[in-house]
Amino acid sequence: MRAVSEQDIRASFVNCSKGEAKRLAVPRDLDEQRWEDLDFLGWRDPGARDRGYLVAERDGELTGVTLRASAGRRGLLHRGMCTLCLTTHPGDGVSLMAARKVGPAGRQGDSVGEYICSDLACSLYIRGRKTPQAGGRFEESLSVEEQVARMRGNLFAFLDKLTA
Repeated sequence: MRAVSEQDIRASFVNCSKGEAKRLAVPRDLDEQRWEDLDFLGWRDPGARDRGYLVAERDGELTGVTLRASAGRRGLLHRGMCTLCLTTHPGDGVSLMAARKVGPAGRQGDSVGEYICSDLACSLYIRGRKTPQAGGRFEESLSVEEQVARMRGNLFAFLDKLTA
C-alpha cells in the first residue's frame, strides 16, 4: 500500500458522512507505518473500542469504511478465523465487524458483516511480522504473495458487498 496522509484517509470514506469522517480518530503514527507491509490500513478507535476503520487501495483509489465490532465476548477456549487472512485467534481475537452499506441502503440500516482480526493487522500476520496470541496460521502450500493475493480478493469482495 502506498503511504497516505490524514487528509487522504478522511476523504476516502464511503459509508459515513463527511462530518463523521472529519471527526473520526485517525492513527497518529502514519509517519511510522511500514507501508510496504500493508495491504490495507486498519485500526480501532481508542475512544470507542467497538469502532474500527479500514482504508484499502484498489486501482490507485482509496476506499475507507467504518466498522462496528460485535459486543459479544468469547471465552479463551473459543477460536475464531478471520475471513480475510485466515488467521485463527483465541477468544476475542476475531470479531464480527459490520459495515454500513453505501447509499440509500446504508441510510436505511443495511449492513454487511465479516469475521476479521480484531486488531485489523491481517497484512502483518500473513507476512509473519506479527504473531497471533496463542493462535496461529495454518501452514499452507501457497507462497506469501499468493496468500496476500487471496486476502486482497477477500477484502475486495467484502468492499464490493457494501456497494451492491
